[in-house]
Amino acid sequence: MEPSYIIEQYEKNEAFYGNGGGLTVTGGEPLMQVDFLIDLFTLAKEKGIHTCIDSSGIAFNPDNAALMQKLDKLMTLTDLVMLDIKHIDPEKHRELTLQPNENILKFAAYLNEKHVDMWIRHVVVPGITDDEKYLFDLGYFIGQFENLKALDVLPYHTMGEKKYESLGMEYKLKGVPAMDKDKLLDKKKAIIDGIKKRRS
Repeated sequence: MEPSYIIEQYEKNEAFYGNGGGLTVTGGEPLMQVDFLIDLFTLAKEKGIHTCIDSSGIAFNPDNAALMQKLDKLMTLTDLVMLDIKHIDPEKHRELTLQPNENILKFAAYLNEKHVDMWIRHVVVPGITDDEKYLFDLGYFIGQFENLKALDVLPYHTMGEKKYESLGMEYKLKGVPAMDKDKLLDKKKAIIDGIKKRRS
């Protein structure tokens, strides 16, 4: 799909978006398609369209000079990044995702350096990401950033389990119960306490 086609479709339906609409690219991982995003967001900014990237940050690699050059360009065209931080603790993150979180956290710092607004999203999974110490630590980490504009604390649900089964794939969180939404405010408070502590 060509970037120009996406812009055409956006403009065709713009009346339905209301004030403050824009483009959000998600995935998969959008940062695996940096060249495409640069082309798309260049056209969007020419039209005055708000641009947002919904990312896990997993593709960020500050040691890759060619990638960083492209990201620097992309960030000049990006209004907001919604960044999913799955776990603040390096060991727990690797247990959960089989990937390190070092570059994900560096991506958050990079967004702050580039003055790109950041919206943090965190899914609370019972027994895995709901420990209040780690939630506080997450808040303490993100509390340092001036570009932090919003925080979403989302309850884990089990809807993906049947999808994995139908595809014949192992579901890593099989048997983990859905998050009790009544406990979600307390979990969010732990993150906010960490933010306040960092900022004090």
